Amino acid sequence: MADDQTARGGHWARVRGRLRAEFGDGVFRSWLKPMTLIGVHNNVVRIAMPTRFMRDRVWGLYGDRLKVLWKAEDRSVDDVELVVAPAAAGPPARREPALAALPAVPGDAATRRPAVEAANGSDWVDAVSAPLDPRFTFDNFVVGRSNEFAHAAAWRVADAQAVPFNPLFLCGSVGLGKTHLMHAIAWHIRGRDPGRRVVYLSAEKFMYQFVRAVRFRDTMAFKEQFRSVDVLMLDDVQFICGKEQTQEEFFHTFNALMDQNRQVVISADKSPINLDGIEERMRSRLGWGLVADVHPTTYELRLSILQSKAESGGVKVPDKVLEFLAHKISSNVRELEGALTRLTAHATLMGREISVDTAHEVLHDLLRAHDRRVTIEDIQKRVAEHYNIRLADMHSPRRARAVARPRQVAMYLAKQLTTRSLPEIGRKFGGRDHTTVIHAVRKIEELRSNDKGLSEDIDLLRRMLET
Repeated sequence: MADDQTARGGHWARVRGRLRAEFGDGVFRSWLKPMTLIGVHNNVVRIAMPTRFMRDRVWGLYGDRLKVLWKAEDRSVDDVELVVAPAAAGPPARREPALAALPAVPGDAATRRPAVEAANGSDWVDAVSAPLDPRFTFDNFVVGRSNEFAHAAAWRVADAQAVPFNPLFLCGSVGLGKTHLMHAIAWHIRGRDPGRRVVYLSAEKFMYQFVRAVRFRDTMAFKEQFRSVDVLMLDDVQFICGKEQTQEEFFHTFNALMDQNRQVVISADKSPINLDGIEERMRSRLGWGLVADVHPTTYELRLSILQSKAESGGVKVPDKVLEFLAHKISSNVRELEGALTRLTAHATLMGREISVDTAHEVLHDLLRAHDRRVTIEDIQKRVAEHYNIRLADMHSPRRARAVARPRQVAMYLAKQLTTRSLPEIGRKFGGRDHTTVIHAVRKIEELRSNDKGLSEDIDLLRRMLET
């Protein structure tokens, strides 16, 4: 038996060496080095991985080659199996080294105790980072036309050996997947390289950490800690708009990390240029890297999300019900998933069949809230406010570009967001002909493909009108 174990150990060492030679040191360190040989049973080699995510990725990319190399070493091997090690099952552990104790600060022991305990009692990165949702991984993110660019950018940041662009700024309305992508980036980096110090937290928590440091006269430790991380991820940065001291500290932290070529990932409900209450120098730096907008979902994407959630939950939901929900709940993916959970839970607990009628009954309050219809008057008012023109200009014969272009945008949105016919839309804009509306729609569609600013304006107006 000892001889068998020794032989297998030699086989395993040679297999690892071949993998390293074939795929390179970078891939080996990131994905293949964490593999641990458990043993061989019934001619099946069992190899442990620290996380399910790493297991799935290694199996998908290197599983076939792993089998070939093992069979070359031992012809009795029939198969190779990758499993998650029991001690490491679930989300990857964070094993960053604890920071050194903070220097003593003036004042009595009671005053400085919280700051010292935070450094000595537990790892600072674990203490300050918000918990990551194990459901929010790249594998569970449903990609569609409205989010494919943001997804590609997030994956590039997560999987790159060097910083590809800095910062990555994810923007979009509530419930469209920004937080999911940020958690996915953090999971991937921690799974690939557990030694990297990845801090994910909300802008609100960043502010509270800063206020706490000021209160206990320990701002130097705060600065040193946040500026020593490898990856800083700040969610909902719009929270610090108008908060001058917090903005000032984040500004210097941001600059320090950029100077050290450390990755920064930020999310907000608007693009940097549209954030109100933020200093111009901060706005400029937030737009330095890559701004990736997560657009409102399409019907096809919403349906795919529902199908994926139903499948992962092991619940059989009729296609007609999924199609009904995808049509009715269009503004927020969280509400969409919550509606499906609520419906399936009710059906399971009450022993009822899942149907469109059941959905109407169980989700009546949510569906009623989404039954709000956008009117042409709503669109005209919102567009006029956005472009700072008079509401009367929507109906006037004026043809100056400063007025005509917003009017065309309003016509375009009326066509997209209402069920009114082209002649009806024309009449609402000062009795214009339907051909004028057609021209406006085509013109805006043409401009959107070349004018990023106009495209962002329209997306913003659409989100405001639909929520």
